[in-house]
Amino acid sequence: MQPYERFHPIDDDFRSPYARDRDRIIHSGSFRKLEYKTQVFLNQEGDFFRTRLTHSIEVSQIARSIASHLGLQEALAESIALAHDLGHTPFGHVGGDTLDQCLRDAGYPNGFDHNYQSFRVVTLLEKRYRQFDGLNLTFATLEGILKHSYPYNKRFLAPWIDAQFDLSTHPSDEAMVVDRADEIAYMSHDIDDGVHAGLITFDTLKESALIREILAKVHAEGVDEENDEMFRYRFSSHFINHLVYSLLEYSQEKVETGRVLAAVRSAADPLPIGFEPELETQIKKLKKLLFRELYQHKTIMRKMYAGKQAIRGLYAALTEEPKLLPTYYRKQLEVRDKHRVIADYMASMSDRFAMRLYNEVYGR
Repeated sequence: MQPYERFHPIDDDFRSPYARDRDRIIHSGSFRKLEYKTQVFLNQEGDFFRTRLTHSIEVSQIARSIASHLGLQEALAESIALAHDLGHTPFGHVGGDTLDQCLRDAGYPNGFDHNYQSFRVVTLLEKRYRQFDGLNLTFATLEGILKHSYPYNKRFLAPWIDAQFDLSTHPSDEAMVVDRADEIAYMSHDIDDGVHAGLITFDTLKESALIREILAKVHAEGVDEENDEMFRYRFSSHFINHLVYSLLEYSQEKVETGRVLAAVRSAADPLPIGFEPELETQIKKLKKLLFRELYQHKTIMRKMYAGKQAIRGLYAALTEEPKLLPTYYRKQLEVRDKHRVIADYMASMSDRFAMRLYNEVYGR
């Protein structure tokens, strides 16, 4: 099985195999739906805040730049980045966690995993071709979608996946680039959105040594914090550049000494893509600070609690009365497990649609 091959062979055209993957993902219905799915702030909060769509584009841009400088397959990193959130539920991670718990409570021990759901989207749920389900992406892109986030050794619901993809090994360098690009993007834009919303301040963030270092660079440019929009923009720019340059410096030699596309790596092998240990520690401390001061802020917690209740309520209603499902998903009940069909339907919803349907079903 070559990384650039597909389950269903197709004729070559002017694009590389991974560029074709990228284009198929961009033109999929699931990619467009990311516009209305929560990153941290609910979609209804305003036009400024990031959604899953803008996040995916930002991750793609960072991953593409890193891959290019490391001499990796730029289009492959871009494809994985653009597809990495296709399986996310509405209401951010709390929506996925709640749906996961609903499935486990119903007797499905593997529950819900957004990486696996993204894989289902591109191999089964997207309908674009008469000859097959899904988008028929390359094996390298599919592996990257399955294993784009650490830890990379996953367990999934379908035995045939284990037979096709060795889930006990690290993925390609490109997939690991996407993992770190995802991390850089969400830390940067969550700080930007959080400060813009007034939920966190740079004074609070100064607890982090990493943030203090970045702020010093912004102040050195002569940008005043009172110029809120420009200050936040310059902070985000310096933050991303600092982490990207640090990653390139740490990873360049490791990639060059072991460059094999989709190389088989033991899960015990050191990762070639990452940051030096001191910066890794700083990043972990910053994440803890953001979790405590931003993600658990009462304003966000109230919105997320509402989303959690909507997921629970919709799962219960659809389980009790499957006729509430749209025609396409009702037909799927003839060939697939009811709970998996319900999970597929719920994962496809936008925040707005899920809340509207919840209120309609329960007469609110």
